[in-house]
Amino acid sequence: MSNVVSTNAPIRHFLQFSDFTREELLYVLDRARLIKDKFKRYEPHHSLHDRTLAMVFEKASTRTRVSFEAGMYQLGGSVIHLTTNDSQLGRSEPIEDTARVVSRMVDIVMIRTFEQTRLERFAEHSRVPVINGLTNEFHPCQILADIFTFIENRGSIAGKTVAWVGDANNMAYTWLQAAELLDFKLHVSAPAGYRLEPVRIGSAKPTTLQEFADPHEACQGAHLVTTDVWTSMGYESENEERRKAFADWCVDQDMMQRAASDALFMHCLPAHRGEEVTAEVLEGPQSVVWDEAENRLHVQKALMEFLLLGQVN
Repeated sequence: MSNVVSTNAPIRHFLQFSDFTREELLYVLDRARLIKDKFKRYEPHHSLHDRTLAMVFEKASTRTRVSFEAGMYQLGGSVIHLTTNDSQLGRSEPIEDTARVVSRMVDIVMIRTFEQTRLERFAEHSRVPVINGLTNEFHPCQILADIFTFIENRGSIAGKTVAWVGDANNMAYTWLQAAELLDFKLHVSAPAGYRLEPVRIGSAKPTTLQEFADPHEACQGAHLVTTDVWTSMGYESENEERRKAFADWCVDQDMMQRAASDALFMHCLPAHRGEEVTAEVLEGPQSVVWDEAENRLHVQKALMEFLLLGQVN
């Protein structure tokens, strides 16, 4: 493999889906296919030998930690794991100072935190690429994995319809960015009080975004039906209120039958069977949630490689 890396190239970050162009996203997705194929054949792929990833967790994680940590080791690099409990972030050190120091010691940083502005402040003062492992506003690595999973199973997502059923959270807004960049349509259905905010969706075209009061209508003809927990991290105090509001937004077999005959079901996990999705759907033949979870590993390897090396041959 030959790499051409310019030392004068600007630092690239992946803080939200729209940080990349359509062409760059398609490159990363295609690179993930190659990397996954080599992984399945037990063929080493050490493109980031001797590089170090720092993972900063201000929110708990299972899939994000395992996929990034295992992925960096599989690329030949090493990993440092930090939380607010074992770093100065937990002692009120300004995040800008943490960024200035950590980025002098590692090659790339992944952060899982609260407000997007906190992530942006870190990136602004970092000497190395920064990846959004999750914020309150966006979850770009998960959507990258979801789209890769769709492509694996059904081919190009361009021209298809994705139905989002449930809270208009960080996943929903990232799906909207993806739809705008990759030319597919997004149907969104959420109860009153939990819908997309007009100020955040901006001038989304009707050919890209359509909102539905009835989740069954949102699923009509969809090629992918996807959802998430009703109560995201940080909103636990609203749990009972949300249970009542979302009672009709549980993805069940009736919703899936309204979708296209070959529609897939996805969930970023963890899932609460009987709340946002029935066990029948989650464990059913249309569900690809376990492939979706595994694919975080492969797309994130491709993402880290691209941020550090650019496009490689």
